[in-house]
Amino acid sequence: MAANKSSGKRTVRPQRMVLSDETYDTIRLMVLTHEIAPGERINIDALARELEVSQTPVREALARLESEDLVIKEPLKGYAATQLLDVRQLDDLFQFRAVIEPWAAGAAAQNRTEGDVEALNKELDAGRAAGELGPEDAYAAMSEHDARFHQLISGMSGSDLVRDAFNRTHCHLHLFRLYQVLQSYIRNNREEAELVGEIFRLYYQPSGGFLAFYEHEAIARAIIEGDSERATVLMRQHIESSRLRFGPTMQAIQQRDGVGEAQPEAS
Repeated sequence: MAANKSSGKRTVRPQRMVLSDETYDTIRLMVLTHEIAPGERINIDALARELEVSQTPVREALARLESEDLVIKEPLKGYAATQLLDVRQLDDLFQFRAVIEPWAAGAAAQNRTEGDVEALNKELDAGRAAGELGPEDAYAAMSEHDARFHQLISGMSGSDLVRDAFNRTHCHLHLFRLYQVLQSYIRNNREEAELVGEIFRLYYQPSGGFLAFYEHEAIARAIIEGDSERATVLMRQHIESSRLRFGPTMQAIQQRDGVGEAQPEAS
């Protein structure tokens, strides 16, 4: 953005920024919903034509998405959507979270402020609201609540290092992409939907209340009450139970369809 040296004021160009943000939001949604499939090469020129923008905002958007681990840039090949996590990567992700998040929850209980408590209660309200939606909307809303809840607690820990380490896992973006596998199965074959749907029925259970939300409530209560030890234990149990629920179903998906496995190079 150019600066006006004579007046010391900055020149504001809102249209360019809005275009850049809108292009980023559109491409990000295309990756999350598999409109750009995992592993698919991204033709910048073709994508710019499809979105009716120049290549510049597309390149800017892809650079931002690379930082979120949604696309990868390879020398001499350009950008491609990242593959879905495989079984081992998913397990490693939960194992890492089990190291940093219990500590973050305990620290949050010790360092909580009135503003933190207010933000935590507000997020719990959002989680409750998710249970009042229809099944498909409920899954999406719960996924968003899940991400915000864990981000909030990592920030409440008071450690920028822990907060940034958690944010760099992009855990809930990876899990939301797996959710799109379920949506694909539902559209194409309802019997296959049973395979992937096991993840979300066991973890979210929209018909009987969200299991994840009940666990969030208990963790939040311990943090608000300043019970560091209980917050630590509950968060560890929450992460471990998530790992045990997601792991076997992810393994079944990969064995059946090769989700998360390396794809052959296009000729």
